[in-house]
Amino acid sequence: MLKSLRLRRILSFSLSPSVPKLFRLLSLLLLYAACTPDKSAAPEAQTEVKAAVIPVFQADTAYSFTKTQTDMGPRAMNTKAHERCANFIIAQGQRWADTVFVQQARLQCWNKEWFDISNIIYSFSPEKQTRILLCTHWDSRNWADQDTVRRDQPVEAANDGAAGVGVLMEVARQLKLQKPDVGVDILFIDAEDQGQPDDSGLPPNEDSWCLGTQYWSKTPHIPGYTASYGILLDMIGAQNAIFTQEGGSVQNASSVLEKVWRTAGQQGFSDYFSYDRTAPIIDDHYYINSIAHIPTIDIIQYDASSPSRFYRNWHTHQDKLEYIDKNSLRAVGQTLLGVIYNEK
Repeated sequence: MLKSLRLRRILSFSLSPSVPKLFRLLSLLLLYAACTPDKSAAPEAQTEVKAAVIPVFQADTAYSFTKTQTDMGPRAMNTKAHERCANFIIAQGQRWADTVFVQQARLQCWNKEWFDISNIIYSFSPEKQTRILLCTHWDSRNWADQDTVRRDQPVEAANDGAAGVGVLMEVARQLKLQKPDVGVDILFIDAEDQGQPDDSGLPPNEDSWCLGTQYWSKTPHIPGYTASYGILLDMIGAQNAIFTQEGGSVQNASSVLEKVWRTAGQQGFSDYFSYDRTAPIIDDHYYINSIAHIPTIDIIQYDASSPSRFYRNWHTHQDKLEYIDKNSLRAVGQTLLGVIYNEK
């Protein structure tokens, strides 16, 4: 109110007929200058940087995708359930992705058995040069070699396979709803979990694992394919899961590891993502790093109380849906969305 009153007084003084014309003209010019906004300040006011809008990960949906797989039974190689699961993953990808690639091959297992495999790739915004690769395996182990009963029978693999697929399917659904600024490829890997058992009586053979990844890394779905970095999920759905910084990830993709762990903390999931460093393991990321030369990390549960140091129901018949926790699915899925949508 005070500023308005003063302005009216100046205006009335400047227009008074008793004042000389030159003085009145100068008064009007000064008044105009005082009331004209400073345009030089405008650009500074327009430099506001908008924060990325990160979709909300729906853990119920990811859990539903996980259950759909386990309802099929074990997705063991060369079985009807394995074929049904492949068709399910492909059909969902055709709803969401810009392009779906199915890479088929016939590979020999450590026991000389031949497997027909299908690596399935969802591609989003394939025209974009900056790309993120997300990976998980979808096959379930043909033998429960870590169990004490029915060791020659396949496992349900709710956590060791289905949960990672469920999370990445929900990520894919969100990518369809809201496109990020970068391209994303989701690689569903086959024949990851058919490696040689410890009690096979044969010399150790680390390369008997991750057969689908080895094949894709040597012959990617697009010749010359590359990505800025990759993130692998493995056994991410158990209750109170802890993901440590696995040694191979530290060695080959430390900056990616730091990005993901920092994002997890910002999203409120630091209880899941530990900064403790643990020994390197042979998993799909090992071959993506060493063959495809894409810096890739492994988000995988570490359990110091388990003999294997993995999820305690690893490769047993207790790897069931009832032990999958939606909170763990949410922690991983929301972290991935945070990473993706903050990338430029």
